[in-house]
Amino acid sequence: MKILKNIIIKGKHQKPIVTDVFYQETLKPKKVVIFCHGYKGFKDWGAWNLMAETFANAGFFFIKFNFSHNGGTVEQPIDFPDLEAFGNNNYTKELDDLESVIDYISNSYKYKNEVNYEDISLIGHSRGGGIVLLKANEDSRVKKVITLASVCDFGKRTSTYGDLGEWKKNGVKYVINARTKQSMPHFYQFYEDFKQNEERLNIQKATENLEIPHLIIHGDNDTSVFINEAENLKKWNPKAAYQTIENANHVFNVAHPWKENFLSKELKETVGYCIYFLNSKV
Repeated sequence: MKILKNIIIKGKHQKPIVTDVFYQETLKPKKVVIFCHGYKGFKDWGAWNLMAETFANAGFFFIKFNFSHNGGTVEQPIDFPDLEAFGNNNYTKELDDLESVIDYISNSYKYKNEVNYEDISLIGHSRGGGIVLLKANEDSRVKKVITLASVCDFGKRTSTYGDLGEWKKNGVKYVINARTKQSMPHFYQFYEDFKQNEERLNIQKATENLEIPHLIIHGDNDTSVFINEAENLKKWNPKAAYQTIENANHVFNVAHPWKENFLSKELKETVGYCIYFLNSKV
């Protein structure tokens, strides 16, 4: 298997997009899968590398990346050494970053014998699920989209970051990362950017407008993003395939760090549904 780690893609926002690709060198074009991590996530979290290898072994060209302002750096792509960048992240930056990754693989001759440029699918976890739905709705290069434990509404999350007046006055509010114990900043620009782009960031509208195949997967024991959000996505897109994973939590029963050399039963099941869906003729 060919694994290229920490490739630098130049984004639109002065920070690099650190990217990995996984594929089997066969000199035959493969379906492309681009994976987007969620809030307080990163490309090397938990079992995501094992997941990437599973997709590559199944014949896909798999790409995962850190959003440019996720808080990681080129030197330290794991965790959050750059909290200033984290505080300056927002949804439209993430949409731009995803577009830059799609552009990278669409325009790259480096992989020309390995990539089917006409078959690009997106997978997003949690907040990344909302991002891939928005991008799939606005970019015709995307042929299928999968949401894993996805949020269905950016608006309620953006406006419930505590007291808006206090946030505006102070210019910043903090969220404690339970795992790293860091106080992670959210600068007020996050709210301003959402309000300025509220129409574009409407996940319900994007989901209702989808004209490509969509697979919704959610754990029935998810206490971070409740399963009713998946039910909303299905309601808004009745044609979508819908699968619950029994006993799965928000991260499909893996954790960071993940010391095992195999996927959890729940994540293995999830990846199996994804591969079936991506290979199907729907």
